[in-house]
Amino acid sequence: MCDYKKYLAELLGTFVLVFIGTGSAVVAGKEIGFLGIALAFGISVLVMVYAIGPISGCHINPAITIAMLVNGKIGSKDAAVYIVVQCIGAIIASLILLAVMSGLPGYDLATNGLGQNGYGIASPGGFPLVSGFIAEIVLTFIFLMVVFGATSKKAPAGFAGIAIGLSLAMIHMVGIPVTGTSVNPARSLGPALVAGGTALAQLWAFILAPIIGALVAALVWKFLFEEKTTPA
Repeated sequence: MCDYKKYLAELLGTFVLVFIGTGSAVVAGKEIGFLGIALAFGISVLVMVYAIGPISGCHINPAITIAMLVNGKIGSKDAAVYIVVQCIGAIIASLILLAVMSGLPGYDLATNGLGQNGYGIASPGGFPLVSGFIAEIVLTFIFLMVVFGATSKKAPAGFAGIAIGLSLAMIHMVGIPVTGTSVNPARSLGPALVAGGTALAQLWAFILAPIIGALVAALVWKFLFEEKTTPA
């Protein structure tokens, strides 16, 4: 398969995740609530696993790509390009979402935002940095353990997308009040770059915490759960 196809697939998949996920919060958040937003994120991943999974593996998340790199499931060149295109896809999604929202009378970017992540004054529930940072590490760890398990050789074939999508929805049900839920540096990058201000100043936490959670999951899976192949 040509490399550009899998790179384009990762860009598209991340675009869909960010546009639909953050879009559900900004466009319809008052109508669907936290549960609806959580399902929007989860369903976005679920459908993209089946749409682009056969092409790129459907990482659409730098934390997943980094974890797969650590466990030797992706090469360093592909990992680097995946992360770049994931971030580009997220930024494009946020720019288009802003273009859509700018047509709504009364919408103000500084006031209404773009579904960005935050802690302290920017947390939906007023949770401080420490709470948000811990939550993001733990939630990313849980998400990555599901990803590794659902895509392992002994997992039932064809069901990975369902497990991964439902796990992301589950994570959002807990994480939205705390930080808006990141578990994905690209998902945080797009809205933060476009919204600027506090979101951009706090972005570091939503890059670092998911990466830490992903690295811990990668090591736990590699050394405690992964089936070791024995030489014939």
